[in-house]
Formats: sequence, C-alpha cells, structure tokens
Amino acid sequence: MKYSVLMTVYSGDSPLFFQQSLMSMVNQSFKPDEIVLVKDGPIPKSIQLIINEVNKLTTGLIKEIQLEKNVGLGLALNEGLKACNNELIARMDSDDISLPKRCERQIIEFEKNPSLDIVGCPVYEFIDSTENVVGIRRVPLTMNLIKKYVRRRDPFNHPTVIYRKSKLLEIGGYKDLRKNQDTDLWLRMINNGCIGMNIPEVLFFFRFNNNTYKKRKSWINTKLLISIRYEAYKLKYCSLLDFCIVAFSQVGIFILPTKIQKIIYMKFLRNKK
Repeated sequence: MKYSVLMTVYSGDSPLFFQQSLMSMVNQSFKPDEIVLVKDGPIPKSIQLIINEVNKLTTGLIKEIQLEKNVGLGLALNEGLKACNNELIARMDSDDISLPKRCERQIIEFEKNPSLDIVGCPVYEFIDSTENVVGIRRVPLTMNLIKKYVRRRDPFNHPTVIYRKSKLLEIGGYKDLRKNQDTDLWLRMINNGCIGMNIPEVLFFFRFNNNTYKKRKSWINTKLLISIRYEAYKLKYCSLLDFCIVAFSQVGIFILPTKIQKIIYMKFLRNKK
C-alpha cells in the first residue's frame, strides 16, 4: 500500500526541530511514496536549505507547495490534500518525531481492515530531548470508545494519524480555523460514518514545553473550542451535559493560574511516564 506524508512548515518553525521531524518520516521502515510539504507563506533560507538537502538525499521525495502568505494550518493542509497522489495520507507536524515503525504499523491495520478510515496512536510527551519523556497522551482504541470519547475530548492525536483522502474531501476537508482544526475534523468525520482506531503502542514523540500551557490560556483559543463544541451540540453530536462539561472546563483552564493548570493536566489528564 502506497501512502503520502502531509506536512506544513512556516517562518516561525525551528529549523532544527523541522529537520528532526522531516527525517523521522524519511527514515520510516515502510517508506512513503511522497512527502507533500506545504510552505505556509515565505520561509527562511535555513529551512529551505534543509528541504533542498533532503530532496537531494531522497531523489526528489518532497513535493513542495508554496503559498503566497500564511493562511493557517487548516487551509494549508487543504492545499496539501489536493496535491497528495495517494488515498492514504500520514499527517506529521514540523516539530514532532515519529518512531521508525509508526507508518508500517498503521498501514498494516489498513491492510487487515479495509473499512478503516483513520488510524492513530498514543504519544510520548517530551521536553527538549526524547530522553526526557514527561507523560503519555493515551487515546481510545476501539470505535465504540472513540464515539463516546469524542463527545468531550479529541479521540485522536492529530499529527499521528493516517487517514483516507477521499473521506476528508467528502466532508470538505479542514475548516478555516486558526486553532482546534482537529477537534472540528474528528467530530465531522465520525458523525459522517468514518471508522477509526488507535494502535495501543506509543509510536510518536510530541514536543511539549511550558508555552503549551500558556497557549491554552488564550481567550481566542477558549472561545473557539467552546463554539466548536456548541455547534456539535446543536447538530446532536453530543448532549447538553457533554457541552456544559467541556465549556466549564475550558473556562476553568482560562481562569486558573498556569501552575494550577499544569498540576491538573499532569495529574488527571495525562498518564505518567
């Protein structure tokens, strides 16, 4: 089974982190057919040099899509989707790291069960180095559990998934949202009949730092997530109780000091190392 890798990169990305991320996909045990890389607006020479070197090393594996200006992750991914030649697409972020057998294990699941539309996995959360794992973000494994989980939380770790291009195009791809594009996507895909699963093995390193907490305290982020969940309630994707729990939780995260937020996050929302 052939598959494409879909990534975006923009001017604010770290060249070192981007290189580590890109090479983790180049070095997969089951190689991708292509890496579709969307440059979300102008990028610095340091990042372009990395792309050029990897393209030489891999004899043109990377397909570059240049956007005139920064449009945000959702719209950039939509442009990349159009350029992917394969039905199966592996998502990857520009600062995380995939373990070598990640895509091989996921493709095996698609081969075993052709009805699958999304396959993801849990992630190790690390700070600075993959030797410094601070937690594990686990996700529900079966479709029955995913359907329950999605009512209040994201059932997939976005950068870990392989999904079907046709299923994304069927629901119109990503919406023009600056944040929480994945939350909206999972709700729409699952409620459109998509079948998914998560592999139990941790096959991914997710970069985590103190700024992660600060980003979640943004009112724009809080308001947007509540609005996404409210739309889900109106469409009967979730109950009023589900919506209220999410809304109050998000407001609490916004109000509470970062130190308290960190304690709650690590003690109750994440598995320890």
